[in-house]
Amino acid sequence: MAGQVVYSPHVAEGGAASIATLPDGAPLACVIARTESGPIANHLPLLRAPNAALIGHVALGNEMHRLIRPDQEVLAVFRRDDACVPPGFYPTGQEHHRHVPIWHYEVEHICGTVSVQHEDHAKRAAVGLLTCNQERRLNGENARRMADAPADYPEQMLPGIVAFRMSPTRGLAKSKLSQNRETGDCLGMVEGQPARAGIIAAVLARSGLAASGALRKR
Repeated sequence: MAGQVVYSPHVAEGGAASIATLPDGAPLACVIARTESGPIANHLPLLRAPNAALIGHVALGNEMHRLIRPDQEVLAVFRRDDACVPPGFYPTGQEHHRHVPIWHYEVEHICGTVSVQHEDHAKRAAVGLLTCNQERRLNGENARRMADAPADYPEQMLPGIVAFRMSPTRGLAKSKLSQNRETGDCLGMVEGQPARAGIIAAVLARSGLAASGALRKR
């Protein structure tokens, strides 16, 4: 391993205006904040509003909305697919045995200020955005709408949640996807873990193999 660079992720930084790669298809974020009681972390779906804000909600019993100060900055970590690539998946590893296990991942870190919202209209907006986004993605034409529920049902449920809005200030995207590997190694990784379709597609896009048609020749 002498002289081998083990940590070499692709990194892209930007301010609020450049945060356009939010993983809309994987909205579950780990929201991390520093509080007087110590650091807290909550796993919450955050969805992007038309004005680029991130919208979410928590249960009323979740202490997060009480512990975070008004307009406090928090960190939201989004993760797409990840997978371990053992050395045996790389053909060059069979030749010189100078590879180590590598963990592939795609993550995005977004910092922003948070405002807690107790108004009914904000709660409806948060739940409506989540319902619309996920129902359309999962059920297409058969997507359920909030309006399909009995009129009194939202009135019963909304008091049990708190909405919040996160205004992004800066972001950092990282991906480690064999960007520095030879074509043969990328193809070996594809053949070694066919079940990891999502991350494999990302690797192909990064390496240019999908466009070149290299896979079709296998």
